[in-house]
Amino acid sequence: MIKIYITVKTNAKEQGVEKISETEYKVSVKATPIQGKANIAVVNALAEYFNVTKSEVSITGGYFGKKKIVEIGWN
Repeated sequence: MIKIYITVKTNAKEQGVEKISETEYKVSVKATPIQGKANIAVVNALAEYFNVTKSEVSITGGYFGKKKIVEIGWN
């Protein structure tokens, strides 16, 4: 399991994940930060980027902010 720190950009034109350092990433999502839609999009984007299932990606901190702590586990 790894712990990473991400900065989220919502309402982006294109969705993607950009590696800034070994533990820092920037995640751009098209979703709006309303009713947790952006968090769902973040989980989907990170699962695709790290080639894991969505259930292996967990937001553990910063659920309501732009800066989040995410744990990614490989089963």
